[in-house]
Formats: sequence, structure tokens, C-alpha cells
Amino acid sequence: MSRTNGQRPVYKPANMDEAIEVKVARVHEDAQLPTRGSIHAAGWDLYALEDTEVLYRTATLVRTGLHVAIPVGYEGQVRARSSLGKRGLIPPHGIGTIDADYRGELFVMMTWIGEGDSYTISKGERIAQLLITPIPQSIFKEVGFEELGETDRGEGGFGSTGRF
Repeated sequence: MSRTNGQRPVYKPANMDEAIEVKVARVHEDAQLPTRGSIHAAGWDLYALEDTEVLYRTATLVRTGLHVAIPVGYEGQVRARSSLGKRGLIPPHGIGTIDADYRGELFVMMTWIGEGDSYTISKGERIAQLLITPIPQSIFKEVGFEELGETDRGEGGFGSTGRF
């Protein structure tokens, strides 16, 4: 197997009792390391490095002051915090992906859809959750349409209702 960025390739999900080590570096003295809200929380909270104004319907990058090294075979998923979404502060792209070979600063893309022209994120505010998830090896194999096989759903609907 080839090596990527000096990391040992990991392609099988680890034993769920085994901790996955994610290296993290603070590049600013005010950056806060990710924390978990509880022992069984799926995600690690990410914090805003500085006060940031998020304008209505505008994608804004919010600094964390952190860089990470996610193990090969895994990805970091940046997800919304439900308490912020309830107020109207959401990531415009749904889930953000951090690849194992990315070494730049972690930013959280946010947009404001709540009431008023903007929302100001305060320095130190929890802004998103970071989940570390295994990525199976996969390849795409081109086949004829009929080789895809049939399912009960077939071509019915975009979404669960089939109305689209």
C-alpha cells in the first residue's frame, strides 16, 4: 500500500473501543481545542477564534485558529450545531468535509437566515461540530444502465416523498 503524507494508510474502521488520534495544532494563542459536550457526544465542538459578523444569506468563513491531521482512511465532517440552527445560523452547504491530506486552517462556513440583517458570532462561541468518520475504499465502475439492477423505488422521486 502506498503512503500518503507520511501517514499509515487505514482503510478498515477501527475497533469502536479504539480511539482515533487526530493531531491538532493551534496557530493562534486564542484558539480553543475541540471539546466534547458529553462522554458519548458524537461530535467535537469547534470554537470561533474571533468575533465575526455573518450577514443575511451570505456565506462567511469563521476562523477557528486550528489545523488538524486527520488519519488516512477517515474524514472530518463539519456539521451544524442544532442550537445555532434553531436561531438561524447554519452552514450553507450542509456538511463540510475535511480530507486527510488537508493541512490549512479549519474554517467553518456559516450563513444567517434568521431575523435581522446579520448575526455576530462571539469570540469563543461554539460554532460547529467536528465528527471523525471512516471512509471505505471505493471505485466507480462504468456499466450499462440495465446493469444497475432494479429496485422497488426505481427512478421514483427526489427525496422520500417522490414529489419532485
